[in-house]
Amino acid sequence: MTAPRLRWPKGFLWGAATAAHQIEGDNVGSDYWLLEHLEGSNFVEPSGDACDSWNRWREDLLLVRAMGLNAYRFSVVSASIKKKPGAFSIAALDHYRQVCSACREAGITPIVTFHHFTSPRWIAAMGGWGNPETARLFARYCDRVARALSGLIDIVCTMNEPNAQVTSFVMRGEKVFEGEAAIVARAQRAMGADRFGSYFMGDSFEVRDVCLMAHGLAREAIKAAMPDARIGMTLALQDLVACPGGEALYARIFETARRPFYEAARNDDFVGVQPYMRLYVGPRGYLAPPPGVLLNDSGNDASPDVLPAAVREGWAHARVPILVSEHGIEAEDDRVRAGHLPASIASLHPVIADGIPVLGYVHWSLLDNFEWRSGYRPRFGLHAVDRETFVRTPKPSAAGYRAIVAAARGGG
Repeated sequence: MTAPRLRWPKGFLWGAATAAHQIEGDNVGSDYWLLEHLEGSNFVEPSGDACDSWNRWREDLLLVRAMGLNAYRFSVVSASIKKKPGAFSIAALDHYRQVCSACREAGITPIVTFHHFTSPRWIAAMGGWGNPETARLFARYCDRVARALSGLIDIVCTMNEPNAQVTSFVMRGEKVFEGEAAIVARAQRAMGADRFGSYFMGDSFEVRDVCLMAHGLAREAIKAAMPDARIGMTLALQDLVACPGGEALYARIFETARRPFYEAARNDDFVGVQPYMRLYVGPRGYLAPPPGVLLNDSGNDASPDVLPAAVREGWAHARVPILVSEHGIEAEDDRVRAGHLPASIASLHPVIADGIPVLGYVHWSLLDNFEWRSGYRPRFGLHAVDRETFVRTPKPSAAGYRAIVAAARGGG
């Protein structure tokens, strides 16, 4: 007997995600480009040309379309748009307007993230996200981008995972990242500045508070330019489990790295959830996962039911619609991904059946891309990218995702 088709909400978004710095290449004006090239950098390798998507973005859209998806999440890069104080690049804004227009023409909903980790170097030289002035400058930037893309987008993520570093900060005993002071000193010398602060550097509570201020100001600015836009932020929401003795540390993480963001999200149109693994919190840190669970390449629990757990938590605390804005698995062996993807999506359906409003599912990532300090590994992509030629090759998981979406959209 054939299993009945799962029924998904009308207008459900099926997508794939990327981020500008990770795929476009040559983001030379950004703080991360500087960090990648410092002497003694803690980056395994620099981003370089990445996937050359600044030039090959049309190829990327064809990949999205070939999978039958109706959404593509990508980011605009602020270092290209606002190269110096008070100046905006018309050419860069036009580039992203072309991308959004092409999405629309292809029947693909563009989900645009206005800030995905990287910032202009001159922002970092002001103290970055530890400086409240950055929040006001970010709002001006969002106003300009929103006016440039008005009429082409209606789903905006202001910031990507502004809560992630707070979690790490608490898990380190609220100490600055080891070696960060030396990195900051080298960055200051390289820039001839007396300050330097990126998105994930400095006192994480100060950065958190500036990010929350920036999100609120950005939401107001974008709404003024695009009144009908749906606006939210995305959160790193690994499924945290408090083990015996770990209750106090779990509570500390939740109260500092989740609750303030959920409270802010209550004024939004949605909240983006981004779960990749389940982490077991003990008295002094994370514990090893139990035997028998699905592990990712880093040895963490990546069981499919991590996804519905994160969606349920987001809904319980924010009480706004949920967008699965990123989800995937770190796996060199694509057979793992090809099995993980359908199981995860199937586990999401009972959440929807329970009445929780889920806007869509966006898989990370469309491409094997630059993964920050880890360089060009680990692999998350539905498509492999040749590091010399930039040729994109679909993996079996891409075909599997296409079949899931075809069945979902055919089933109503």
